[in-house]
Amino acid sequence: MSDAELQQGPVHDVHVELGAKFAPFGGWQMPVSYAGTVAEHTAVRESVGLFDVSHLGKATVRGAGAAEFVNATLTNDLGRIGPGKAQYTLCCASDGGVVDDLIAYYVGDDELFLVPNAANTAAVVERLAAAAPPAITVTDEHRNYGVFAVQGPQSAQVLAAMGLPADLSYMAFADTVWAGHPVRVCRTGYTGEHGYELLPRWEDSEVLFRALVAQVRAAGGTVAGLGARDTLRTEMGYPLHGHELSAEITPVQARASWAVGWAKDNFWGKAALEAERAAGAKRVLLGLEALDRGIPRENQVVRHDGNEAGVTTSGTFSPTRQIGIALALLDPALTPGTEVVVDVRGRSLRCTVVKPPFVPTRTA
Repeated sequence: MSDAELQQGPVHDVHVELGAKFAPFGGWQMPVSYAGTVAEHTAVRESVGLFDVSHLGKATVRGAGAAEFVNATLTNDLGRIGPGKAQYTLCCASDGGVVDDLIAYYVGDDELFLVPNAANTAAVVERLAAAAPPAITVTDEHRNYGVFAVQGPQSAQVLAAMGLPADLSYMAFADTVWAGHPVRVCRTGYTGEHGYELLPRWEDSEVLFRALVAQVRAAGGTVAGLGARDTLRTEMGYPLHGHELSAEITPVQARASWAVGWAKDNFWGKAALEAERAAGAKRVLLGLEALDRGIPRENQVVRHDGNEAGVTTSGTFSPTRQIGIALALLDPALTPGTEVVVDVRGRSLRCTVVKPPFVPTRTA
């Protein structure tokens, strides 16, 4: 796909002004870095970072019984939360494969707001729309809203300075007005740090983003790109669809069973996932920490005692730990503490199997 065919977010011109380096991702032209991935990563861990993730999908499900309908399709149990709360959940196929992972905002019994991944929005919307009863409408609102993530120890300070609601519990959200513009604020994120995601209207996004840039910088932080977003999420062991979750990688294999409402009467893929859970997954997602100098990358073979025992799904250098780390689908017999070898372009890299995260979670 050429640059001319890539979609651009509502604050693309601001990224150009800020000197961003761009790359394609999910059909969008995305800022990868500004001052450098390591500096941006460190800012999020130590102070605060600002991400533009407006490429993420947005969809609404409205009508009488909307929450009940969504609860009968997506994996997690909306009965665990209520209006004003958000929930991580999965859209699965009948065979248990993952169409997408997403955040569901419980606006009310008659309205759910969904945030899927950019490349999978159409598939999620199409599946829900095809299954919805006549009283329920499913609307793709991909380009109706921007999405900005303010992440890090100083994130509450940034929001408070702007007069936005910062005193929210984890996964709670509030609809508010900033400078005359409606914005939804949620205590969510993809970094493992205390943070927020803000959803303004598409046409209001630039004025809000510029104000956020000023406040983040005043708090000692920086604007951050997709590169830091990836290293941060990998340090937390958070999945990225197409890597740790996919049509071939189920929630059971990805150790995402906590996001499945097993006691629910129904959800897409329930029978297949129950069968896999009962039989035991043939591969499970775990972490790898390099014992030698070297960086494991995705799709590299993992060996134990000379035998192939799995494959990496993501790999990077951890700026926080200063070592190579990876996520990998492994033989379930390889428990944490086991030493394995990763084939890094023909060179053997010794690693230890660990249970993520690689650094402490500080979302509270």
